[in-house]
Amino acid sequence: MKLSFFVRDLPLKHTFTIAHQSRDVQDTIIVKLEDDGLFGLGETTTNPFYGMTAENIMDCLEASRGVVEKGNWQNPENLWERGKEIFKDNPFAQCALDMAAWDIYTKKKGQKLYEYLGLDPKDIPLTNFTIGIDSIEKMVEKIKEVDWPLFKIKLGTNHDLEIIKALRKHTAATFRIDANCAWTAEQAIRYSEALAKLNVEFMEQPLGKDDLEGMKEVFRYSKLPVIADESCIVESDVKKCHGLFHGINVKLVKAGGITPGLRMIHEAKSLGMKTMVGCMTESSVGITAIAHIAPLLDYVDMDGAMLLAKDIAKGVEITPERVTFPEGNGIGAVLI
Repeated sequence: MKLSFFVRDLPLKHTFTIAHQSRDVQDTIIVKLEDDGLFGLGETTTNPFYGMTAENIMDCLEASRGVVEKGNWQNPENLWERGKEIFKDNPFAQCALDMAAWDIYTKKKGQKLYEYLGLDPKDIPLTNFTIGIDSIEKMVEKIKEVDWPLFKIKLGTNHDLEIIKALRKHTAATFRIDANCAWTAEQAIRYSEALAKLNVEFMEQPLGKDDLEGMKEVFRYSKLPVIADESCIVESDVKKCHGLFHGINVKLVKAGGITPGLRMIHEAKSLGMKTMVGCMTESSVGITAIAHIAPLLDYVDMDGAMLLAKDIAKGVEITPERVTFPEGNGIGAVLI
């Protein structure tokens, strides 16, 4: 088994702004595993908010080389457990490796990943298309650019309701809103009443991740369902979110890959919670991986590659009508 990894730049169509950061280019790290004439690809983007840089991600991957290249791991779950100590402070790096392991493992099995997992692509929910924070005029322009029936609107300004009311004038699409921890409990409860009348489906992470008392109030009084994001990073967070949120948004790069992501999804379902997987502006490598597990979900946010000015890979193709997977087994994405 041979391990390699490298950095690529992902230029964005528009400056992407959320409540705590902006960017025009997204750095991403691609992991490649090669064995017996087959290869597997995985991906993780960098993220300064979580302290994840290209340097510390690649340092961590290099530290795993001995474990990976011995090749005596039986499956991706086994590799994930063997690397747990190495990656304990860098789940982003572990995600890229885990994704590549699933890709090559299911290729060796002669199956697409969703087939190996026993899933039906007909069950994939429609992805939302994300509109980042900008001036109202720019946000209106962005929403007019894309003929899409479902939008996620990033909020966290001092005029959030004004934004939604302005956008609503230009589309009948369903909205989801994501405040990225920017509101107080009082704001979230108050806003939820107005947002419910504006065809908003749910609110994602309205409060700071540690504001548990505030979330109890929001969960009790909100007119809209609330979905955890920053409050649900790793497996142990799922149970903590029960009774505070109606569902969880699993980000594979934050969780450490497909392996723990699947466990989080199944645990949330067992607790009667809604499940979602979100993206971190990955290329078609990471987005295609998300698509394979999307039949398990109630909601999905896998528009990352759609936000890029130039993709570095070819993989799943997404339209409002269907999701088309690449030919071949495994995850199936290829670099271009």
